[in-house]
Amino acid sequence: MHTFEDLVNITNKLRSEHGCPWDREQTHESLKKCLEEESGEVLNAIDQEDMENLCEELGDVLFQVMLHSQIAKERGDFTIDDVVNGICEKMIRRHPHVFGDKKVISPEEGQVLWNEIKMQEKALQKSEKP
Repeated sequence: MHTFEDLVNITNKLRSEHGCPWDREQTHESLKKCLEEESGEVLNAIDQEDMENLCEELGDVLFQVMLHSQIAKERGDFTIDDVVNGICEKMIRRHPHVFGDKKVISPEEGQVLWNEIKMQEKALQKSEKP
């Protein structure tokens, strides 16, 4: 069974000078259509209730994330570790009813809380920009 670390290493090798010519030439821009297509295939697998295909297509979307992260790493923008850390921090921050002391009793209350926190974060980001 392969690990996430294996996926990181595979992605790095595919983008290396001894890797795959197609993977090496990709950019964020050139991968946009691929991400759109792979996301559509995920949606189709969900619509078809095809769990085997869903698993495969989610892997394809994950690989798109890996490629974008590797390209960003090569440019000095961010790494896959930054992506993982960022989403972990966001999920903890936006779920204070799970990871903190807030209480919600329904999915709707959870959604309202999520949206409130998201709006606060966006407002703070705007105020921090020069």
